[in-house]
This record gives sequence, C-alpha cells and structure tokens, in this order.
Amino acid sequence: MNIRRSKDKWQGLSTLQEDREFFQFVSMEYGWRAAFVILCRTYYGKYGLKTIRDIVSRWAPAKENNTEAYIRHVSDYTGIGPDRDLGDPQTHPTNWLLTGYAMAVVENGKALSAVPMIKGYALANQP
Repeated sequence: MNIRRSKDKWQGLSTLQEDREFFQFVSMEYGWRAAFVILCRTYYGKYGLKTIRDIVSRWAPAKENNTEAYIRHVSDYTGIGPDRDLGDPQTHPTNWLLTGYAMAVVENGKALSAVPMIKGYALANQP
C-alpha cells in the first residue's frame, strides 16, 4: 500500500525516509498496520466509507488514478461487489483483509505474502 507522506507519526516509520511522496516503514507489518488504521479507523470509523467504491475513490482519487479501473480490479480480485457494504471491520475482518490485499496488488502490480498483512491487521486492532 502506498501511504502518502504527511504530518502523521506512524508507528514503525523508518528513520530514513528516502521516498519524497510515500512513507517507508521498518517492516511490512508496520506498513500494513498504517494501511488498516486508515481503512478501518479513519475511512470506516470516521468517514463511514463502507464499500470498495467509497474506499478506493478516496484512496486513489480520479485526479491521480483510473479510479474506476482500480475499483473494478479490487472488486474482481475479492469477489465483493463494488457497492456492497463490507461490514464492520471488527465483525467482518475477512472483507477488510481481502480489500486491503487486493488494493496492494493494484498498487504494487503483484501479489504479496499475506502473513505480514495479517500481522499488520492485528497490530492495527490493538487498543
């Protein structure tokens, strides 16, 4: 997942930030943690974004991306309709894990190991 640089002080940030646009983390787990904090706490919890269409439209706005193609790829990859409510991340974690994973495939152009993603999801849901 590509998380744009901002004033946020994420857990697990690399000391050296060599990319001008995107954050770099000490491990994939911490990158995934940040992604799921954004997706579950901010997008779902704060803004009420509940569908792949809502989430991707905010994550990858049309001014920078082919958002409709992104939505289609995530929906196809997950098997979840673009306008279907993903449910609460606490009670429907599989939908959120699938969505995050599919978004990473679109962002990176290839499949990644799911283990760091699952660990990152767990880190994002710690109190």
